[in-house]
Amino acid sequence: MNIVVLTGGISTEREVSLVTGRGVCKALRENGHKAVLLDVFFGYGEEGMSLEGIFDKKTLLNNEIHDINVTDPDIEEIKKMRSASLKDKWNNDGLPGPNVLEICHMADIVFMALHGADGENGRLQAAFDILGIKYTGSGSFGSSLAMDKFISKKILKEGGIPVPYGFIVTKKEIEEGFKGRKQLQDSMFPCVVKPCCGGSSVGVSIANNREEYQKALETASRYEDEILVEEYIKGRELSAGVVDGEAYPVIEIIPKQGFYDYETKYQPGMADDVCPADISEKLCNEIQGYAKKVYGMLKLEAYARIDFLLDAKGNLYCLEANTLPGMTPVSLLPQEAAAVNVTYEELCEKIVVASLEKYKK
Repeated sequence: MNIVVLTGGISTEREVSLVTGRGVCKALRENGHKAVLLDVFFGYGEEGMSLEGIFDKKTLLNNEIHDINVTDPDIEEIKKMRSASLKDKWNNDGLPGPNVLEICHMADIVFMALHGADGENGRLQAAFDILGIKYTGSGSFGSSLAMDKFISKKILKEGGIPVPYGFIVTKKEIEEGFKGRKQLQDSMFPCVVKPCCGGSSVGVSIANNREEYQKALETASRYEDEILVEEYIKGRELSAGVVDGEAYPVIEIIPKQGFYDYETKYQPGMADDVCPADISEKLCNEIQGYAKKVYGMLKLEAYARIDFLLDAKGNLYCLEANTLPGMTPVSLLPQEAAAVNVTYEELCEKIVVASLEKYKK
């Protein structure tokens, strides 16, 4: 098949996306497909150019992909890298870039190797649906539901899935000093403060007092206008992938220090990942059952990864659903697949096949 591996973009998870895309594109080529790597933001070439033989190229990127840095990228600097000619036609925030839609339309399917708002909020999926472009992963509705942590939390709670208590604070409320709104009660410290629709723990803080809480709100508000404040649950971090409706083995993430933040997720050696997790069969079945239920309730398709916390008393909480899980060398889903003897290449193929099935319904 001719496959576009769509990567990059201008979300805070741009670098993670590029590394995911590099791995997926290599795997699909090894599986015998004609796969090309394409940055959704920068696009390829100039408008109106010939795209003949595009799938015979090794890459459509202008620069080589480097490993993920310790901190999330400076998106404003990324935006400035668009050429002057492109800025005349596309503003710095505009997606997609030149020839992206044309090349994607030529493909048998687009492998969504995007992370963060660019690929997981459902907008690109909606555009592809309108244009008749096939793509991997969940549709626009499921993607948008899962991306909004507060909305998905309310849906899951209503469906009997245990979730941490939380509420929304807006950037406007912060700027106005919470006029007309009660401040956080002392009894809720420590708490977790994070962008409502972010990913990869970018902008996430744990606040132990009012001073830290204020700083955490300011940090999160740099990324989004809505901030989710949740009760802090100290416990074991567990995750379970779901591929084509099948729950994969539960994996436990054990950060060597602090919590599972951006650096810990993507820098080798910062955490110990144990798969299958050292938990009872009963708990494993419970987590996998919840994962499949979340997958269904949020209208997810093809594949996803569901994250959980287990406190010291044995209480389980669902944190969120990831509609386009990372596929980097240290990502969790490939490790879960390996635990059931599914290679990285086979996992990529499974995702493609499962995604094509949704177009046969």
